[in-house]
Amino acid sequence: KGMYTRLYTNVLNRHHWMFGCVAMNHVYEDSGVFCIMSSAHPSQLEELALVVLSEFLRTPEQISKEELDRAKKQLQSLLMYNLETRPMVFEDVGRQVLSRGSRNPAQFYLQEIEKVQKEDLQRVAKKMLRTKPSVAAYGTLDKLPPYEKFQEILAEGKIIRNRKSFASLFR
Repeated sequence: KGMYTRLYTNVLNRHHWMFGCVAMNHVYEDSGVFCIMSSAHPSQLEELALVVLSEFLRTPEQISKEELDRAKKQLQSLLMYNLETRPMVFEDVGRQVLSRGSRNPAQFYLQEIEKVQKEDLQRVAKKMLRTKPSVAAYGTLDKLPPYEKFQEILAEGKIIRNRKSFASLFR
């Protein structure tokens, strides 16, 4: 989250034409949804797809200890910050009781976060890359690559390094 994320440093800082790019994760009892939401002028949609897919494909192999440690501390801080207000505590109790049948104290989650290793993130990221993507878009979409190309790039796991080679995939 914030200025040290890859989406900020490798995407937004390097591509002035992008309006925004953020990753979100929604966890459910037996599944989850990971989303990358990005936006740019309609004339830039092909390049936007290249940039976001390339960054997503790079993720499993390039996780540094510094990134992992920072992410753990940020998540632990966010957890504790969110438990400072009564409404958030009530929401936390409700979610845990509904999904697990009981509530674990914050310390339990702090310890679980600390246990996460680089290999855990790589395993999960690689599993996510093997699943069929969902693509949602709105606006003027003439330059948006077809859905099949998103599937093809993710299935092959290829990082396309220059715009010309990527553009040829969509012609």
